Amino acid sequence: MTEAQPVPHVVVIGGGFGGVHVARGLRKANVRVTLIDRRNHHLFQPLLYQVATAGLTAADIAYPIRKMFRRQKNCTVYLADVLRIDRRARRVFLRDGEVVTYDALVVATGVTHDYFGNDEWAEHAPGLKSLDEALEIRRRVLTAYENAEREDDPDARAAWLTFAVVGAGPTGVEMAGALAEIAKKTLARDFRRVRPEHARIVLVDASDRVLQGFSPAMSERAHQQLEAVGVRIELGRRVTTVDDDGLSFGSDRLSAKTVIWAAGVRATGLIATLATGTDRAGRAEVTPALHLPDDPKVYVIGDAAALQQDGEQLPGVAQVAIQQGGHVAKNIVRSLAQAPQTAFTYKDKGSLATIGRSKAVAEIGSWRFGGFWAWLVWVWVHILFLVGFRNRFVVFFEWIWAYFTYSRSARVILEQPFKTVAHRDQIPEITEAIDNKTDAAGETTP
Repeated sequence: MTEAQPVPHVVVIGGGFGGVHVARGLRKANVRVTLIDRRNHHLFQPLLYQVATAGLTAADIAYPIRKMFRRQKNCTVYLADVLRIDRRARRVFLRDGEVVTYDALVVATGVTHDYFGNDEWAEHAPGLKSLDEALEIRRRVLTAYENAEREDDPDARAAWLTFAVVGAGPTGVEMAGALAEIAKKTLARDFRRVRPEHARIVLVDASDRVLQGFSPAMSERAHQQLEAVGVRIELGRRVTTVDDDGLSFGSDRLSAKTVIWAAGVRATGLIATLATGTDRAGRAEVTPALHLPDDPKVYVIGDAAALQQDGEQLPGVAQVAIQQGGHVAKNIVRSLAQAPQTAFTYKDKGSLATIGRSKAVAEIGSWRFGGFWAWLVWVWVHILFLVGFRNRFVVFFEWIWAYFTYSRSARVILEQPFKTVAHRDQIPEITEAIDNKTDAAGETTP
């Protein structure tokens, strides 16, 4: 009789598209899976801009991670924040002090915003990577119209009614199109002193065309559709300053009380402490098998990984992360069986971007088309990939309702979220500040 071998432990960091598909791909494998994410939900990021523009609610595009894996007996979900990784000891350190050991590790932490060395701009120009940020953008957009309604000064009112989107990739294009629809259709009759349809939507980018990832023909088609809905496009404009009152391009100035950042991304700080090699965006350089060059037990996938195919960097889209997640699951099984790992090959299923109602561009194989049919394909694909029947049904209903009425049902302005303590080492400073707030009688003030 021989002693039973322990079941290998696979730790997956990140509950996005890549991480979820790794865990799902291991559902029949003889392994223990621990999925760690700092949030309790899987987020359908391609529709995040719809939450930011009041088209959908947060619950429509988010799904509890635990519910996704409640029937997968070999998967455990941790709601936790990863502090650092010790590759030598194969240990993951969580911020709450717990340590998780692993036999194989998958890092799928995605990316964050890149302000190109000007991180102070984040306060004035929020990006769009989380539900918190989407709700903050929605608050700023809807509040801008409310403030314009009460403003007597024409210049100040114009600044409140000017919305600048920095970055003309898919997120920026879709955001600009949605803002134009809000101004011209959704809010057109809701105010008395201002005319929302006179709002200016400005799309800014340093490149020479919108949607750089698309062919020049489809890029031009998107450009025309954006202008048709009233979006002003400023190309070849490199932002030099962002503040509360707008942004600057060298000596030129645009007064805009609402600025949204969609211009660049970089890998999370965890990647910098993990990988031996990174690209300019901080993404980990990986082998074709998707593991680190010096550690076949550590895989990095999705937006956090830098991998070229046919001489070009793989795009940071959901399909790449989904396919890489499934491939890594197979490679982990092969590795544990002492079999050679295989190289990943991305199969491009096409690109889609919507400008608004009945306006979109699509590139699927050799097909290039735009307008209503591209928009219909966009709708079908996004409904198909949403997680959960309830989410698919609700989103489909909301879009049908919005198509005929131009109404956006999530027009609720939330207060600015309360900022909690991010790190335990800040607690003594806060405690000291509270202790110092005493009145003459020595009692703590409210």
